[in-house]
Amino acid sequence: MCNQRISGIHMLKDEEYFMLLDLAREQELATGKVNISFLARETGYDRKTIVRHLSLDQPSKHPQTRNKASKLDPFKPYIKERLNNYPRLSRVRLLEEIESRGYDGGTTILGDYIRQIRPNIIIPAEIRYETKPGEMMQCDWLEYPYETADGSRKKVYGLSMVFGYSRMRYVEFLPHQGLPALLKGHLGAFEYCGGVTKMILYDNLRSVVTYIPGNT
Repeated sequence: MCNQRISGIHMLKDEEYFMLLDLAREQELATGKVNISFLARETGYDRKTIVRHLSLDQPSKHPQTRNKASKLDPFKPYIKERLNNYPRLSRVRLLEEIESRGYDGGTTILGDYIRQIRPNIIIPAEIRYETKPGEMMQCDWLEYPYETADGSRKKVYGLSMVFGYSRMRYVEFLPHQGLPALLKGHLGAFEYCGGVTKMILYDNLRSVVTYIPGNT
């Protein structure tokens, strides 16, 4: 999918669309709503582009091929079971899990399937989890695929640290999601804010959580 403009609206590539969708979902889970101005500042896209793409069910319309097997098919029962048990699992985490089980397909088809089957998470807009200054920050990984000069596709990972009281975000881009990268990102966040919070909330990060009940 190429970048183009339709009626003055910047059309995003698939990976840009999914990055925007992940940021919007993360914000909605954290605050109960999607702030278009915040997303515009975070991504650099104009407000019309963001509103247009968040209203889409998928980044672009592709011709459907009937009865064509997909690399994802053998893993769909596992993905569905995991999301039924843990609806907040991210696409990045699920990709890691099925790759460890032999999946070698792309992320776009995985993202499409997750959006189709993910159970709805209802968060009343009037309820917000408030914390005191310095009490808590939330930590999660974000995935950003990119294409190198020679045409190969690679990924860079952003460690996102969101402060519970101010909603200020610190993001550090790292080459992998291992424990050394996680610790480096934490040190960067602590240095940036000039201290540490009393508590850090993690969303089932592989480098933090060693066991999840029901994940055999």
